[in-house]
Amino acid sequence: MENVINGFIISDDKKMLQLHRIKEMLSTSYWAKNRSVDVIEKSINNSICFGVYKNDKQVGFARCVTDYSTIYWLCDVIIDSDYRGFGLGKAIMSAITEHDELKSLSGILATTDAQGLYSQYGFIKVDENKYMRRSV
Repeated sequence: MENVINGFIISDDKKMLQLHRIKEMLSTSYWAKNRSVDVIEKSINNSICFGVYKNDKQVGFARCVTDYSTIYWLCDVIIDSDYRGFGLGKAIMSAITEHDELKSLSGILATTDAQGLYSQYGFIKVDENKYMRRSV
């Protein structure tokens, strides 16, 4: 799967992923700032991953852990701070929720600050803290 949106490419091709850029972006997050490169690489190997690219530079990332039949866990959604405000969060969420392997599955995620984004794609809060779910 590959989409082009306003000059940005969104792809699920793992060969395009740039591990050093993913590490850089995740190191700015509250949930994965201390995650090692080895752990990131292992998590990529065991997930469906999405990258956002501009001029061959990776500027966004997300991954889904799934059983391929009932549910997926959406995690590590991040856009480089220099590229926020271009609709890339929405674009990557569209790619995920429309992906052939995921579109018929329920999704779950945890966030403390992006409920507004995820609610646009059918995720609803399931508790007062941070968990959200999208049912099909």
